Amino acid sequence: MPAREDFIAQATPFRAELIAHCYRMLGSVHDAEDLVQETYLNGWRGYQAFEERAALRTWLYRIATTACLRALQHRARRVLPAGVIEGSIDPDIDLDAIAGPHEWLEPIPDALTFRTPEDNVAARQSLRLAVMTALQELPARQRAVLILRDVVQFSAAEVAELLETTPAAVNSSLQRARARLAELSPTEDSLSEPDDAERRALLDRYCAAFENADMAALTALLQADVKLEMPPLPVWFTGRDPVLRFLAARAFAKAGDIAMIPTAANAQPAVAEYRRGADGAMRAHSIHVLTAGDAGVATITVFLDPGLFSTFGFPSSR
Repeated sequence: MPAREDFIAQATPFRAELIAHCYRMLGSVHDAEDLVQETYLNGWRGYQAFEERAALRTWLYRIATTACLRALQHRARRVLPAGVIEGSIDPDIDLDAIAGPHEWLEPIPDALTFRTPEDNVAARQSLRLAVMTALQELPARQRAVLILRDVVQFSAAEVAELLETTPAAVNSSLQRARARLAELSPTEDSLSEPDDAERRALLDRYCAAFENADMAALTALLQADVKLEMPPLPVWFTGRDPVLRFLAARAFAKAGDIAMIPTAANAQPAVAEYRRGADGAMRAHSIHVLTAGDAGVATITVFLDPGLFSTFGFPSSR
């Protein structure tokens, strides 16, 4: 088999986990796809000299991690609104007066990152929005060490070789990264992930509330301390009453003018929202990612970026 075809056959099964790895490092699905493409191009170019001196998977992770670390030298960390501003309880706030320059965390569709529903728990939990925002707070090399050791599950010796350092340095960096992440991120016990039936029921009720402009139905879904974030708007609301007042005044539309399509992102329930324009067409509007709590929806993160729809496999209009 020619080298090109052999490389493609051997490397293709690692694509989903490499996209997830680059996404964890960068916080951007678009950047992750670009760097994985770069990784495969560089891998193909060097494949003939590779000669299986190391496992192909490890070699690809080395190329991808190096590309991520290089990219992070020139980019600000990606955030969500709750990480850069105090929460508001004023649904009448002037949104045009609070714009600011930020690099926003992007959602990633589960279809890009998980080959099977049985992918390991650590890999799934590490993509949740709360964990992703915490990961972005870590220095780049600490982030790489933590991901490579705790998610990808490489040994300290493998990570040391990959990052051209020592196992002792890897273990020290890992200890600091774990301590910092524990301060920033919720524990697994505090994450309430619905099972498949509960997820579908939650999404169906959430979609119906928006499509039917049913404020009572939405109210019944939300926890008392629910949060609403809407990047790129650098504002977020906390508390059921302010969130509902904002949605009623600025987000709800008459029945029939919104279409909600269930999907999944960051190992969480998600929805693609279409809105009817003045010409009657339903156009891509936003991706909602829901975080479930013990008493209902705990956080609604609405990514106001129609450019995400192609990544999720949805058309720009319907």
